[in-house]
Amino acid sequence: MSNKSVLGIIGGSGVYDIDGLSNTRWKKVESAFGEPSDELLFGELDGQQMVFLPRHGRGHRIPPSEINFRANIDALKRAGVTDVISVSAVGSLKAKLKPGTFVIVDQFIDRTFARNKSFFSTGLVAHVSMAHPVCNRLGEHLELAAKNSNIEVVRGGTYLVMEGPQFSSVAESELYRSWGCDVIGMTNMPEAKLAREAEMCYATVAMVTDYDCWHDDHDNVTVDAIIKVLLANADNARSLVKNVATSVDTDTHSAACSCKSSLDNAIITAPDARDKNMLDKLSAVAGRVLD
Repeated sequence: MSNKSVLGIIGGSGVYDIDGLSNTRWKKVESAFGEPSDELLFGELDGQQMVFLPRHGRGHRIPPSEINFRANIDALKRAGVTDVISVSAVGSLKAKLKPGTFVIVDQFIDRTFARNKSFFSTGLVAHVSMAHPVCNRLGEHLELAAKNSNIEVVRGGTYLVMEGPQFSSVAESELYRSWGCDVIGMTNMPEAKLAREAEMCYATVAMVTDYDCWHDDHDNVTVDAIIKVLLANADNARSLVKNVATSVDTDTHSAACSCKSSLDNAIITAPDARDKNMLDKLSAVAGRVLD
């Protein structure tokens, strides 16, 4: 097994406009699960092979509930990506997590209900563990990269993933706060679940843009203030990605990470009962254990 990682970045359009990114090319990658959000941008940064995917498509065309998460992860897997960093804008559910803070989350609560959440279905059943839904090794790289970039970062936190596209009511926001959640957003589920099924290391950088509606000052936030935070977050995200690429590139423990063997004991369906069409669809995601 190769020790060389290919780093995938899922995020907004500003994330991949990085100084030093070379040999860039946009390429359409077909998926057995439909159309990904966009073409993939392939490039190289200081020797690290990288693949970028605009989660909502270039120009932000696709709302959260209509993102084809399965096609996105499948396409990244087919492109050779081994490690995925998700960059996401979120609202804060805690006073200490002020706008501009980056949170390297380690837990999720999935409140989505209108999305396909698994590559597996009738004809080929599998159950992967999501007890620890993000890769601790990637989290360590991100924490170091954030500190090296002088970004205010918090390691650890729970991300409440809501369906959207509407934002929360005050009652909902207070409920999530009572659960101990730290940030709220609409995009990281089922993304994290699918990355685990595809045996890809996955970590999230949650960029706080504002306080959720529970906060007394929520209604007083101006558009100008939000734009200022978004622009600063985009600058910091580019710096973070640039710094983490070098760290991932020199990590000799990547291939041995347990995320990359998450299907070892997950498939339940007996070999003689497996649907051939499902086997074909899952050739990229689960080919390692199905071949």
